[in-house]
Amino acid sequence: MNPSLPGPRKHEVPKTREDCLYKKLFVYLRVFVPSWSLLMAVLVGAGVATTVGDAADARSTLAERVMKLTRESSWKPAGAVRIRFRTWHPQGLVKIGRTLFVSSVEVRSRDRREGVGHLFKIDMTGALIADLTLAEGAIYHPGGIDYDGHSIWVPLAEYRPDSRSIVYRVDPESMKATEVLRFADHLGAIVHDTDDDALHGLSWGSRRFYRWSLGHERDAPTAANNPSHYIDYQDCKYVGNRRMLCTGVAEIRQASQPRPFSLGGIEVIDLAAGRPLHQVPLYLWTSSGVSMTRNPVWLEPTTAGLRGYFMPEDDTSTLYMYDVETN
Repeated sequence: MNPSLPGPRKHEVPKTREDCLYKKLFVYLRVFVPSWSLLMAVLVGAGVATTVGDAADARSTLAERVMKLTRESSWKPAGAVRIRFRTWHPQGLVKIGRTLFVSSVEVRSRDRREGVGHLFKIDMTGALIADLTLAEGAIYHPGGIDYDGHSIWVPLAEYRPDSRSIVYRVDPESMKATEVLRFADHLGAIVHDTDDDALHGLSWGSRRFYRWSLGHERDAPTAANNPSHYIDYQDCKYVGNRRMLCTGVAEIRQASQPRPFSLGGIEVIDLAAGRPLHQVPLYLWTSSGVSMTRNPVWLEPTTAGLRGYFMPEDDTSTLYMYDVETN
């Protein structure tokens, strides 16, 4: 079933000078580098997005490097981009080449359970390229999203726990959404295990894990409680070998403080066992004290370690970039 609200609103955005340089670099290397595998290694090392077939290797590299992070890991600012439109409440983020895709919820009335879900397509200058709207009555809250090399996976739920959800598969080129399944619980994030061809969903606050085999979406999923209580997961990605990478926050309330203290964290979860393999806090906040992992996060490998893309603020958002060495 297609979303009930109108489809994407597309805006033409001129290619940036950086985009043109990346394209020229790719063509040049393809001519002069003798093997495809070596070419991919050069491009990944340069931070350039590669093809679908290389996504699995990049995901495994990402997982291994995240598992080298410790409390002492030093994240250094690598830039910031002001997002040039109202973002509402961002939820999930994937980066495909030089393009960002951000899920977000626009609440019109919590009391009347009215709102609209968005999947924004954004260029690296912060300009809006397209806006796919998603909503079906009270089901309008998108969550953390995943990209499997072909499709973006988006959960859409009621804005309350123990409710209802729809999972969509979205073509990043056409921005067309296709319904995959419906479920009687709030799904706050979804990942596509491409090794097992299965979907893994997380409930409100990531307290429960669900698993569906693709091709059998109408069957009841397997379910298990999350044994980790360190953070609530906000955004999750599949990182190969039946592992899931999640980021999120724990809010610690103190009677003497008007606002809770937010501690961010990163976890790698074994999907077969349903348990974390690695947990590490992230000591990064905005100047106003918002944890960088409060909202969507994208991590990718670099030559020396990792680059993180963070969008922690609502409405008037900035994309913050940080680098960390792991080698």
